[in-house]
Amino acid sequence: MSNNTSSPQQTLRVERDSMGEMPVPANAYWGASTQRAVLNFPISNLRFSRSMIKALALIKLAAAKTNAENGDLPKTIADAIATAAQEVADGALDEHFVVDIFQTGSGTSTNMNANEVIARRASQHLVDSKSKIHPNDHVNMGQSSNDVIPTAIHLAALLDIKERLLPALKELSRCLGRKAKQFDKVIKTGRTHLQDATPITLGQEFLGYKGQVDNAIKRLRYAQGRLSQVALGGTAVGTGINTKAGFAKATLAELSLLTGVKVKETSNHFQAQSSIDEIVDCSGVLKTIATSIYKIANDVRWMGSGPRAGLAELLLPAVQPGSSIMPGKVNPVICESTMQVCFKVIGNDATVTLASQASSFELNVALPVAAHCLLESITLLAAASANLSGNCLKGLKATANGPALVERGLALCTALAPVVGYDLAAEIAKEAAQSGETILLVAQRKTSLSVEELKRLLDPFAMTKPGAKGSE
Repeated sequence: MSNNTSSPQQTLRVERDSMGEMPVPANAYWGASTQRAVLNFPISNLRFSRSMIKALALIKLAAAKTNAENGDLPKTIADAIATAAQEVADGALDEHFVVDIFQTGSGTSTNMNANEVIARRASQHLVDSKSKIHPNDHVNMGQSSNDVIPTAIHLAALLDIKERLLPALKELSRCLGRKAKQFDKVIKTGRTHLQDATPITLGQEFLGYKGQVDNAIKRLRYAQGRLSQVALGGTAVGTGINTKAGFAKATLAELSLLTGVKVKETSNHFQAQSSIDEIVDCSGVLKTIATSIYKIANDVRWMGSGPRAGLAELLLPAVQPGSSIMPGKVNPVICESTMQVCFKVIGNDATVTLASQASSFELNVALPVAAHCLLESITLLAAASANLSGNCLKGLKATANGPALVERGLALCTALAPVVGYDLAAEIAKEAAQSGETILLVAQRKTSLSVEELKRLLDPFAMTKPGAKGSE
């Protein structure tokens, strides 16, 4: 979306704010303050996400109801604001949110964008055409950009986590759980340091992946708890100037009803507005989730490598041709896409961490970029997780290659060590590696154990369970 919101041929109207007159496109719902921001920040095509706009609008809606109940706002005006704010929350006026992400660090320009759009649209809903709703005096009543924007970030993140990321991770967990059961009897060679290790089942590997995702869900629950405490009510610097006692509590109770997401007033407004600790915390959780999902996608990619010169333990769904020059080549593109999302989320976390350093005295002045990165990470992780489940993991098949390699595995000699001693077991492994023979064949020559006893000790499935013992 371009920042060029007017042209010489475009019909303009004149709006006014505290700095004076400003030409604005005639069909625009925004006003002078927003237009100044458009002109001041011609930086990128990045805008706040749908969830952020929705969160802002719902805050304005809830505040209008509270102000009417407190007797500070005429009911007719409050109702008009509520109607207009609901339209914004529903996405009907998204084209009128035109301020770049890289703007004033408090997000004041976007708060005013919301105030002006809602005020102009609400004025159209008034039966009394002579009345005019003011963006500051009415829509922003009892609020400041300094408490509204942090609250909107928290609320938007909570909405996206609840509606997008948690459902995607739950489905990913279920998908991995199904695969763990499906692959429970598929034996394969474990690997540590990229070297052969003792046997494991493919199902056990997928059980490990499921555990990572289950832990990710637990971490998100923690982040939700942190984000649920919001800054609304602190106004400019945390003191609550120009708002009534109880305003935030009532407004947030209404917000909780509107969204189905529990939000409550912070117990320390000075902390809530002078830092973005909860945002940094949540971003760190998202980074951890990204590293987990990266590990899963990368492991699956490697196990699907081949089909002739790789591990070829898994057969990945063929979703598209893999090469413009090599016929028949199929690549692990879903895994690669997922991994790139994880890189982006990790990068976003670095940006949020740096943005936290813009907290000085009573306000952080990098709120827009922190919000953008946080919400983008949630959205990307949700989409990538769903895509990994539906277009890759769901269709995975085990090959015969993993089980076939187990018999030749040198780490099988681990089970011999308690019986013949570590040194002899190591000698057996080295000789097998040099001769190309199996551990079983070499052990027959170098130990006095019977073939039956050796086969019992070297049973790979027995090695996949705790408590495996040597000869009694």
